[in-house]
Parts: sequence; C-alpha cells; structure tokens
Amino acid sequence: MTVTQIALRIDVDTYRGTRDGVPRLLDILARHGVTATFYFSVGPDNMGRHLWRLLRPRFLLKMLRSNAASLYGWGILFAGTMWPGRVIGTHLGGVIRAADAAGHEIGLHAWDHQRWQRRAPDWSVGAIHDELSRGTDMLGQIIGRRPDTSAAAGWVCNERVLEAKEMLGFRYNSDCRGRSVFVPELDGHTCAAQVPTTMPTYDELIGSGDITDENYNQRILDYLRPGELNVLTIHAEVEGIVCSTMFDEFLEVCHARGIGLGRLGDLRQLEDVTGRDGIAQAPVQGRDGDVCWQASALRQG
Repeated sequence: MTVTQIALRIDVDTYRGTRDGVPRLLDILARHGVTATFYFSVGPDNMGRHLWRLLRPRFLLKMLRSNAASLYGWGILFAGTMWPGRVIGTHLGGVIRAADAAGHEIGLHAWDHQRWQRRAPDWSVGAIHDELSRGTDMLGQIIGRRPDTSAAAGWVCNERVLEAKEMLGFRYNSDCRGRSVFVPELDGHTCAAQVPTTMPTYDELIGSGDITDENYNQRILDYLRPGELNVLTIHAEVEGIVCSTMFDEFLEVCHARGIGLGRLGDLRQLEDVTGRDGIAQAPVQGRDGDVCWQASALRQG
C-alpha cells in the first residue's frame, strides 16, 4: 500500500500573519503532532503597495473572488502606504524563535515581500544578492544560525535569482511550481535542489467554480498524487487566522486517512536528487501574473 505524504510549507508574508497567524498555527500543529517548514518575511511590511495592481483585471478579479478585505484585513491591504511598513523581524523575532523552538524548519521568504514580487524580475544578480542577504542576516540573528532554505515570494524567480542564491549557500530552495524535486541547470552549471509547490493555494481556488469553505478541504485533497511529491503551501494570513478552523479540520481529515505531513527538508527525495530540469515562466490559474515553473511540468500539462 502506497503511503501518501504531504510536505507542508507555510509562507508568512506580513506583520499580521507573523503576530497573529503563526502562534495560532503553532498551537494547531502541536495539537496534531505535525512539524512544517515556515518561510518568513522579516523586513518591512509594505504589502499595501500592491493596491496599484487593482488596475490589472486578473488581480482585481482575484481580490474580489477571495474577498481579500475580510481575508487579510485592512491593516495588511494598506500596510506601507498610509503609514511606514513595520520591520517584522525587529518587532516579532520572538514569534519566529518560538516556531524554531517547536521543531519547525525555518527558512527565508523575503526581506520586503511586496518589493520582491514587483521588482525582483528586473534586478541584477548583485541587487538580488543584496536583498536576500538582508533577509538571511536578519533571520540568522533571530534564530542564531543562517537559514539553509529559502522560498521566493510569490514564486517570483528567474535564472538571476538562482545565481544569487547559490552565493548564499542554501541547501535547497522552494521557488517554483512543479511536480518533482529537481536540480536546476543554469548555463551548464547546476544549482541547489528545488522543492516545488505541487498543489494550489487557498486564494487560487476559493470562489472558483463551486469551491467554497465548506468543500475546500475535500477539493484540495483531490490534488494529492499517491506515491509522488505533494507540496502544499498555506499562508499564515489565511489558514492561521480566518481559516484556522478549516485548517484544523484539514489536519484531522489527513490523520483519519493516514496521510502524513512533515517538513520539506525531511523529504526523502532530497537525499539523492538525480533529476535535472530547467525553469520557465508561466501563469497559475487563479493567480495574477507569471510565476516560476519547473519546465518539464509545463510540458506535461
């Protein structure tokens, strides 16, 4: 009998997600005996500056479909616009240390999440390295060691990002969408292994077709592929706050069905990665703009 496993990735994008969502997720995960991989944004919370994207129809549709104001809160939607963005790591380092002390894997998501999503595709390798270094330095000071994994904010990644990350010595990264753990090939050289997200996120699915909070857990489980890589990304701002009860119920269902959950860094597929692949840019259904993909996953459809 094939045992289905889910590698659980938790993105923490904002001040509110760190302050309110992470502690609640730590309680839920502890109750179910689950450890996960947390990717923290540690610099200024300027997420409200995404409001300019309301001019783009796909982003506006996503905001309306997911009822973003109630989902994320007005504090997040205007953070860094009407008032300066607070530096998350400076004010909430204790929350990050609590996640580390509980046995969860700690990685870097971003220094400035909003700036990365908007500007990183156009940055030079040097500018990307400087931005990542600010984040790794801050996170290292908080947990007492340099993080050995990272996940690009919004899956915004390209060849220059991979090149800059190689300078920082991450053991593996989770920067793209795809189907399997692989080693990216870059101009004849290989980079640290990638563990792609394989399953859709809440904001990509909710409100699409007949998907509601009442049937969401079942619908997300429909994406599981027994015996293959299953990586689920949740968000502290969503599953840690307004959808925390739903996430608690999701873990109960997984336990009842014998579905294991754990950290990305503990995946057996990382022990001896042999697959080589490229990366490419393409959209994800339910998300605005292109993201980074494992190239072969796009060809497979």
